[in-house]
Amino acid sequence: MDWGYLLNSFEGRIGRQAFWVAMIAVGAANVLACFVAQAISGDRLSAIVDLAFTYPEFAIAAKRSHDRNLPLWLLAVFFIANGVLDFLTVVGLGGTNEAPSTLSVVIAVPFTVFGIALLVELGFRRGTKGPNPYGPDPVAKR
Repeated sequence: MDWGYLLNSFEGRIGRQAFWVAMIAVGAANVLACFVAQAISGDRLSAIVDLAFTYPEFAIAAKRSHDRNLPLWLLAVFFIANGVLDFLTVVGLGGTNEAPSTLSVVIAVPFTVFGIALLVELGFRRGTKGPNPYGPDPVAKR
């Protein structure tokens, strides 16, 4: 598995297995880094660390959405909402985990529902059979 390609490139297609391996690895690193940041300096540093993981997560999801032949604007909406939530936390407008701001809740609730739908779409559904505009089928028999 080419980790440089998975984490940095927005070109091509990946199958479900590569998607899950990469997202679990990056997700675990994200959770661990946010946990450490939270312990060191609280919500703001944790939100900044979470923002740093947006790029590799988007790169992985973009390649998977290419395999499903989905438009990237769907992913962009999801990742922008995540960035806005992190930004609200950094500037102190997000509230706390115990008492989130109304704005955070208004963004987070549909963001969560949309995120679950995206996870099902990218993680469980088979990619486009055969080549598509983004490249050859990553699971086709060679």
